[in-house]
Amino acid sequence: MHPFFKSFHYAFKGIRHGIQTERNLRLHVLAVIVVTIAGVFTSLSATEWCIILILFGGMIALEMINSAIERTVDLITKEIHPVAGQAKDLSSGAVLIFAIISAIIGLIIFIPKWF
Repeated sequence: MHPFFKSFHYAFKGIRHGIQTERNLRLHVLAVIVVTIAGVFTSLSATEWCIILILFGGMIALEMINSAIERTVDLITKEIHPVAGQAKDLSSGAVLIFAIISAIIGLIIFIPKWF
């Protein structure tokens, strides 16, 4: 297999592994499905869909990066170490910030259309 196509194989393998093993990633995928259905029934504009898609991609990607950081920290040290905990807390904090901002943006887009 050509190295270019191998990189796609590994990327899809990582996505599949993340969905199979990460509960939070599965919750984000479920949110993507629910928001997509709501968006179809709400008749979002092309611009609103672009914003929503950017949020979907950012959330899923950030959750996968968080999982990679957590696994890397766990691989490096099995002992409880303050710096290891900080690395994991920082990456999960980044996910939380993006999730909160995504939810706020979603409300800004959807609420005026519903009420």
